[in-house]
Amino acid sequence: MSTPQPPSPLDRFEAIGDGLDNVRRRPGFGWLLAGVWLFFLNKPFENILKHDNMAERVLGLAAVVLFVIAYMGFFWYARARNMARVRAPLGVQIGFVVVLLGLGALMLPAAGESALTTLVFVEAMGMMILPLRFGVALGVGLLALAELVLRTVPGWKDDGSYSLAIVLGGLAVFAMRRAMLRSVELAVARKEFAELAVQEERGRFARDLHDILGHSLTVITVKAELAGRLIEGHPERAAAEVADVERLARAALADVRAAVAGYRELSLAGELVSARSALQAAEIKAELPTVTDEVPEANRELFAWVVREGVTNVVRHSGAKRCTIKLAAQQVEVLDDGSGPAPGGGVSGHGLVGLRERADEAGASLQIGTAPGGGFRLAVRVGS
Repeated sequence: MSTPQPPSPLDRFEAIGDGLDNVRRRPGFGWLLAGVWLFFLNKPFENILKHDNMAERVLGLAAVVLFVIAYMGFFWYARARNMARVRAPLGVQIGFVVVLLGLGALMLPAAGESALTTLVFVEAMGMMILPLRFGVALGVGLLALAELVLRTVPGWKDDGSYSLAIVLGGLAVFAMRRAMLRSVELAVARKEFAELAVQEERGRFARDLHDILGHSLTVITVKAELAGRLIEGHPERAAAEVADVERLARAALADVRAAVAGYRELSLAGELVSARSALQAAEIKAELPTVTDEVPEANRELFAWVVREGVTNVVRHSGAKRCTIKLAAQQVEVLDDGSGPAPGGGVSGHGLVGLRERADEAGASLQIGTAPGGGFRLAVRVGS
């Protein structure tokens, strides 16, 4: 039975991409929710069918059909605009409201008082598409209109049902509109978080490749230079160095492949062995610990990165003759007797910046400064 492997960086990139795709809008059923409420046009529809005047009946039926089509069409348009966070011109929005009011008015001769039901749909549409202050103003105006005609038209009675329906309809659509906007904002936030995760993963992957190749290529360069100096006077030693170069190149290739596979971890003991080899090739005296038992398992990978980056800098930049590595349970130090830190100190270079990030992630502190007696000191301490 095979052991499941952790996801590689490429797998993580693909998963994050899937997350971005999921943020894209999916078709919803808001239109169905809006269409259900058209059931309440049944009363004016029934009254129109019972009306005696044929011309007014035909006009009323045509107005009902056009009202349903216009209402659903305007709703679909407004919803698409809201989801795209692009508002239609105010003139177009007001035009929608005027069209619905006009169609409702055409129902009055045949439907009578029941045609006031259309005011609820007009207020719902206004609250959906208009700016909030205009939607509220429209609701107040429609409420006043309903109260006025119910009190002044002979035979019409005011039982409060139309006014209550206008108020409740406006509030319901306002709540739905706010929920839609919040949903869009949440989708945008998820998209931004997913994009940030992609950027962080790319940065982590680039940092790993820099640290891996920076150290390996530095050692390969030093050994190749040493082999070049030895090739005439000491061909056997030169051949051994060339063999080491080949071995290191293969190891670097394996490290890169492991990093791409996403499950590469450093060994503190292995890094100390590599450090000794690199320092000897650069003709730098190495004073290194021979055991790592006192370092807790949780700290070993971070300390291994410190050893790798510290020794790479010693070989590449310091001009040192001696390098010392000190290990403790909570701290690792890399010291040399070279040229010391650059003027002003601080963290510079991709390797040290990456090491700072690793230390921060582990809750450790990175220290850079002058070693006792001169030279450069790099230290990482875990905890206080």
